[in-house]
Amino acid sequence: MRLTQHVRSTLHGRFRFLKEGLDVPAAQRDPAVVETVATMLGEIEREGLDAVRRHAARLDGTTGDLAVAPERVASSGDRLDPALREAIELGSRRTRAFARATRDHLQDFEVEPVPGLVTGVRYVPVGSVGAYLPAGRFPLTASAFMTLGVAAEAGVPRRIACTPPQPDGQPNDAVLYAAHVSGVDRVWMLGGVQALAAMAFGLLDEQPVDMLVGAGNAYVAEAKRALYGRVAIDLPAGPSEVAVLADASADPDWVAADLLGQAEHGPNSPAALVTTSAELGAEVIRAIERRLTTLETEAIAGPAWRDHGSVIVADDMETAIAIMDDLAPEHLEVMTDDDDAVHRALTNYGSIFLGRWSTVAYSDKGMAGTNHVLPTAGGAKHTAGMSVSRYLKALTYQRISREATPELAEAVATISQSEGMAAHRDTATLRLDALRETAATAGMGRTSA
Repeated sequence: MRLTQHVRSTLHGRFRFLKEGLDVPAAQRDPAVVETVATMLGEIEREGLDAVRRHAARLDGTTGDLAVAPERVASSGDRLDPALREAIELGSRRTRAFARATRDHLQDFEVEPVPGLVTGVRYVPVGSVGAYLPAGRFPLTASAFMTLGVAAEAGVPRRIACTPPQPDGQPNDAVLYAAHVSGVDRVWMLGGVQALAAMAFGLLDEQPVDMLVGAGNAYVAEAKRALYGRVAIDLPAGPSEVAVLADASADPDWVAADLLGQAEHGPNSPAALVTTSAELGAEVIRAIERRLTTLETEAIAGPAWRDHGSVIVADDMETAIAIMDDLAPEHLEVMTDDDDAVHRALTNYGSIFLGRWSTVAYSDKGMAGTNHVLPTAGGAKHTAGMSVSRYLKALTYQRISREATPELAEAVATISQSEGMAAHRDTATLRLDALRETAATAGMGRTSA
């Protein structure tokens, strides 16, 4: 999440940094990571489940059955604190409801642009999805809502998941229960590269998945990138990031809390404030430093803010919006005295949170219903976040009548001839010849009569 040189030059003199963070390295493209992942994928593709088990034992200490018994998955909620169980159920319901509403707006359609030429689209779900459910430093409980639950609402027939073991050698019950209420079919206790490879190569239940989804570390991100093409993936993943666009009306302590809320994801997570008020910017920096002195996750959020935190003061809101559109953050919060106007002007972000009462964590934990699988590292300039539509194939079709053939065939024959593509030309002229023959036969019949 860095300003491009183009915008720095274009807006030169219209903004300044109170604090400028370092660029975030693309850890998932680290040569050592790439080499390790390529080696592991090659071994697993050649040796199958034996290699999966070997890596699971080496990396996770897993030596027993990889499959999590359906009974354990179904009963996982019974082992949770009731308040946590209710929160998981609420997040699942909200996320699935939003996905269902989105799906309802994706309608098959058919049009007839000219008589005899019918074209249309059918939305058809992919056949199977494999979700990676992180459970490392922080078990991301809501990940199942965004991946498995949304896939269920898209109508994906087969939905499986892998999740790594906890230090006690067992899967995380909150993650299991989130998967259960999100409609998972089968779960395996398997982490990292070996989990993604096993799902992609069909080593767990003899059926490869069509799509891999879910967040993970640099090795998981690189494995998804390497497997893309063999399977579809949700999004290329990078460190989680947040930006706040605020004016003098914002509360500096609230802004500070929300910036740290995403910096907590990892020491490489960027957090940026773009503001039209230098006073607010300075107060936010002080508020963050105060909060870090008592924050339980200071060891993570502190380095993220010190190394990758930024505060930019813009001369006016127009400049601030231009800067924010160039940053194209994964999560964008807006706290101004005219949030609606700012919202209309912004175009590049993964998901936007409008007003002081809207915080990213509400979406992160599934309570807002929107998806938290979002583009990072400037990807929001060209890519939208995960939604039910990502699990659907928009399949086009066409149906052409005899009456519509002359215009289409003659134009195709002309273009194909100009390109030197004789076989393409012949597919059109064959049909033109058939029409002429039919017309000539009909004419002879009338003459004879």
